[in-house]
Amino acid sequence: MKTNSILTIILLLAFHLNAQTINQEIIEEGEAPYLLGQIDKSGLESDNYSSWFNTNFEDYKPNQKLVNDIASDLKNYSITVFMGTWCGDSKKEIPIFYKVLEACNFPMNQLTVIAVSSSSSLYKQSPKHEEAGLNIHRVPTIIFYKNGKEVNRIVEHPTTSFEEDIKEIITSNNYKSNYQIVSEIDSVLKKKGIKGLEKKSEKILKQFDGKVTSMYELNTYGRVLYSKGKTEEAIAVFKFNTKLFPKEPRTYMSLANTLGVNGKKDEAIKVLEKALEIHPENEDLKENLEVIKSH
Repeated sequence: MKTNSILTIILLLAFHLNAQTINQEIIEEGEAPYLLGQIDKSGLESDNYSSWFNTNFEDYKPNQKLVNDIASDLKNYSITVFMGTWCGDSKKEIPIFYKVLEACNFPMNQLTVIAVSSSSSLYKQSPKHEEAGLNIHRVPTIIFYKNGKEVNRIVEHPTTSFEEDIKEIITSNNYKSNYQIVSEIDSVLKKKGIKGLEKKSEKILKQFDGKVTSMYELNTYGRVLYSKGKTEEAIAVFKFNTKLFPKEPRTYMSLANTLGVNGKKDEAIKVLEKALEIHPENEDLKENLEVIKSH
């Protein structure tokens, strides 16, 4: 009898620990609570998240014609979502995405949702690193798989609507997600490394001339690389960004600061001095230069 009681306690403990792997909530003093790791809809409907999740879920009315077009074929896919409960785009888009999936009667056992961190040490990462190798630089990122292979993804927000974007993915698959320049540079770095990016930089600059809306497209990607310990790759991306946005002082500061904290003070000073030749009146650049010189 005693052995059975011990076994029961062990099984209950194991069940409890397993249950804790879903919808883990992080509560730190002075910070807003957030979910981290694998989650599901019940986690998003819980007390600290229901105000935005339920409101955006209920407010959205799916396009029934498009739902009818995609519902059957969509069941042939599995979907992985990376999001942040701290992220404004995730708060807006993920409730809508759930609403569309439910309208399609999508099998929820084919959906995996991972909540990532915003902390500098775990930036856009999860404790089990489900994002590893997947180039998760913006959230939400919604990846569609078929037969175990990635088919396409929606990054940050739909280009048109979830219904229309999904239809294009599962029919012609001519769909192009947001932040194509990040996809291009990430592919070059993985296949050819930093030297490959240096060789292809002029070609990529011409390819994306006038097509990148903000320096933050690559700046955020560089931050993600840096948080994962890929310092040299991050520096290469920040250097490329100064060529893509030479009139944007913040590109030089991102590059210089990364160089500076990694023991490349002289190189960081040169970057900022060059930037001040282009932007001689910029006080942020001047201040940044003095800070780096003083350390």
